[in-house]
Amino acid sequence: MVRQLGELENAIMTRVWQWNRPVTVREVLLDLRSERDIAYTTVMTVLDKLHRKGWLRRERAGRAYRYEPVSSREAYTAALMNDAWATSDNPAAALVHFFGLMSPEQREALRDALRVAALSPSDPAAADSRPSGPESGPESGPDTGGTGSGSAR
Repeated sequence: MVRQLGELENAIMTRVWQWNRPVTVREVLLDLRSERDIAYTTVMTVLDKLHRKGWLRRERAGRAYRYEPVSSREAYTAALMNDAWATSDNPAAALVHFFGLMSPEQREALRDALRVAALSPSDPAAADSRPSGPESGPESGPDTGGTGSGSAR
């Protein structure tokens, strides 16, 4: 069930990013129904959960809400990976297994990312001088910690 919920969250987030505009529950529902039989209340619950986790903002539009993403697909993916890694009793072993699952192209992308990360300042004081935005701080981004509703998947 947890895996299915995560897959549904990802399917919904993908649609919201693709449309690149505020969307209603009904719009997401109609699009999802082209792939699977799903109830309106299920879509509404998942959108609400993504809102409570901090991934979507919502604004009332009549009797409904319009939802839009708070941050990028890349920030969302990184937070999911961080959440998964945080559940391991042995993070180093988890990484070794994860790397073993990667394709050669993914390992090359990892090498590129590590080179970019090495160029970024690692001093937290230096990070304070970076521009702020929806992806720059915990006050506007999703809860990716180990407690609370943000880590339940």
